[in-house]
Amino acid sequence: MTNMFRRICGSVLALLIGACALWAGADDYRFEVVSTDHRVGSGVTIELRLTDLRTGQPVEGAVIYATRMDMAPDGMETMTSPVTALPAQVPGTYLFSTDLTMAGGWRFSVAAKVQGEPETVEAELELRAEP
Repeated sequence: MTNMFRRICGSVLALLIGACALWAGADDYRFEVVSTDHRVGSGVTIELRLTDLRTGQPVEGAVIYATRMDMAPDGMETMTSPVTALPAQVPGTYLFSTDLTMAGGWRFSVAAKVQGEPETVEAELELRAEP
């Protein structure tokens, strides 16, 4: 009887874990800025990390399909700078090059598709450019 009880509990637990995986959403992921030295200039490298919050593990292979760099934190949303994706060097990190044309607050908006996730993972990250 105890063996049967264990099997039933194991099956119920497996179903619950599977159901939780189906309920995963874009809110289960987080982008964060890893790079810290953002000086005014051309070709500044911005490094982001994408993490699965359920496991704490980095997410590899996300398809970044929308980026925008602007000075919205300083009230200048129309002040933009082009963003170019660079090859990743560390699993779960994503590199970008941009021109930070003046000191102050910058907002980096990014949208990505994560394999197996139907929703888009989006973030608006703020950083400061120093002279």
